[in-house]
Amino acid sequence: MEILVITGMSGAGKSQALNALEDLGYFCMDNLPPALIPKFAEIASATDYISKVAVVVDVRSGRFFDDLYSSLEKLKEMEINYKIFFLDADEEKIIRRYKEKRRPHPLNESIVKGYNLEVDLLSDIKKKSDYIINTTNYSIKDLKKSIREILEVKEKNALKISINSFGFKNGILLDADMVFDVRFLPNPYYLDDLRKLDGTNEETKEYVMKWDVTKDFIDKSIDMLDFLIPNYLKEGKSILVVGYGCTGGFHRSVVIANEIGKRLKVLGHNVVISHRDKDIYE
Repeated sequence: MEILVITGMSGAGKSQALNALEDLGYFCMDNLPPALIPKFAEIASATDYISKVAVVVDVRSGRFFDDLYSSLEKLKEMEINYKIFFLDADEEKIIRRYKEKRRPHPLNESIVKGYNLEVDLLSDIKKKSDYIINTTNYSIKDLKKSIREILEVKEKNALKISINSFGFKNGILLDADMVFDVRFLPNPYYLDDLRKLDGTNEETKEYVMKWDVTKDFIDKSIDMLDFLIPNYLKEGKSILVVGYGCTGGFHRSVVIANEIGKRLKVLGHNVVISHRDKDIYE
């Protein structure tokens, strides 16, 4: 179990940091009272699917903020590793952000007074933090990049790639960043012995993959994706959704999505494969 405790100045970007960590596979909780951190860690560690946790604790917790140090001591007793990230920004920048969002400061109706109160309140935890990130001149993309660098995330795994098959007759894949139409490939539907065997079946796969046009298409797709992925990463993109569509989403698109996904995994990318319409046969 690994826990990242995100704290710092209001308006410094803690919510954006939490979003970035969620994209990196962390189970995230915002505005958690510090006294509940050990209990939350206990529940998370009892599961078999949560290994990385990030929580935001800040002045919104009011008097509960004093419980942070005792909670961190309990984590040590539980032999749970934790790191403290402190997000900071210059006073002028924080005031400007609050004015743009037209939100009150959590400590005072006056943003300036609230800022000064918060500086005093957080001075001790700032000194004890493992990492301090000043977001004064950061865009959201810059903040994500900084967090990735601190956590030493391998670049290829920083982008989650979702490869999906679907059938055009059931509607296009609405959340896709890119859609490829594979209806130009020979269709197993017209072969009686393959008609009811979906694209995960070995016989169907062999039929679709035996054509030169299929092999060329897959090779060109991999070349293009391998070129695009690092450029998407530079722009701070965290998930890339790619759709492969055939008529029904039952034969060709399933074979192609599986093959593309398998090859991207071999190249070291973080890939998930899904088939929207595979279980629909008409």
